[in-house]
Amino acid sequence: MFETIRHLLHTIYDVQGLIRWGGLVMVCAIVFVETGLFVGFFLPGDSLLVTAGVFAAAGDLKIGTLLPLVIICAIAGDQVGYWIGRFTGQALYRREDSFFFKRRHLQQAHDFYQKYGGKTVILARFMPIVRTFCPPVAGAAEMPYARYVLYDVVGGCIWAGVTILGGYSLGSFVPNIEQRIQWVILAVVIVSLLPAAIGAVRARKGRVAKTSTIP
Repeated sequence: MFETIRHLLHTIYDVQGLIRWGGLVMVCAIVFVETGLFVGFFLPGDSLLVTAGVFAAAGDLKIGTLLPLVIICAIAGDQVGYWIGRFTGQALYRREDSFFFKRRHLQQAHDFYQKYGGKTVILARFMPIVRTFCPPVAGAAEMPYARYVLYDVVGGCIWAGVTILGGYSLGSFVPNIEQRIQWVILAVVIVSLLPAAIGAVRARKGRVAKTSTIP
């Protein structure tokens, strides 16, 4: 079982292999699942899209098809997540942990939503895990749907544009970048995890400061 899971994760995080094997269909499917279903929280969204942009620059994918379809799938996935939260409401917070669902991830997205409000729908696009759990949190909080859709469309366009066009620019202006794509993916992963790391450090400092003021 462990070996099977290890092999599955290795396959999932081999974004080059995923794109070469599944092409545009695979890219769109992963984006939809990652943004719309709890099971997608561990999928490689940012690195996948940057790599897809690099592949588009090399002619393996068509940028004119890739970009709009990814935007549509990202928005559609979020709609599914929103309505899951809207229909299940607070029952989500009582759901037991499983391999595909972690309440701490839901709580992390909830805390982020409490802090930033509607802007969370846009900001969460650039935060792995949070972007998966943000839509159901917004739905459970009964954020007005028209307002949610507006933020969602803006966020989906910005996220897809930054990642795909960023990769496309690298592929267009940096010679043979596809041969060093592993370093690009590593850089994307580090950058995408920075907001969560900074938030954790700030939260820890806040707890320490609060504790030190208690007589």
